[in-house]
Amino acid sequence: MEIERINDTTIKFYITYHDIERRGFDKEEIWYSRERGEELFFEMMNEVSDQEKFEMNGPLWVQVHALDKGLEVIVTRGQINDGNVKLEIPVEDEGEDSVDKNIVDMLDQQFANDEANEIAKDHSLNVVVGFRDFEDVISLSKVFDEDISTSLYHFENTYFIYVSIDESYSDDEQDNMLSRILEYGYESDTTIHRIHEYGNRIADQNALSVIRGQF
Repeated sequence: MEIERINDTTIKFYITYHDIERRGFDKEEIWYSRERGEELFFEMMNEVSDQEKFEMNGPLWVQVHALDKGLEVIVTRGQINDGNVKLEIPVEDEGEDSVDKNIVDMLDQQFANDEANEIAKDHSLNVVVGFRDFEDVISLSKVFDEDISTSLYHFENTYFIYVSIDESYSDDEQDNMLSRILEYGYESDTTIHRIHEYGNRIADQNALSVIRGQF
């Protein structure tokens, strides 16, 4: 999950659908299960609070945007005059039951309105894989020749391959291919959006095939 501190009272974070599934949530159920949507939200907010020391002891305004590859959530802490959106979130051990249930209603409404049906139908797998050494990228290219989309980038002294496995492959086939790739690298929390913006693109497509041919 990528976290960005906007100012003292506002924070933005982005989480991919694959990261959501890795946390044990089905990406379809977060749109339709009130309880699971709330559970995911609290898990993300606790992580944000731990990393950024973002206090959650007052009313919060939450905006949720469904993007092609994940969710962007913007949280602003402050006094909201509209009584329908005054949300009290406990800081210590008060328990989730004390939360103003308007937060769940708001999340439900935004999830449902942000192209939920299209997202539920998208069974492609898109993952950013990081490598500790370029030799690992070369080794992977020698043993993996499946016909999938791969792009190679360099960002913050690390090589990344953006892997995209389309829905022509079954879920089991996608998981199998990803497992083989992760024998040489690791699943990165750095988003492809950030890499696109700040990193260097080395091979835009068929990256593993290009590397295999050159090395």
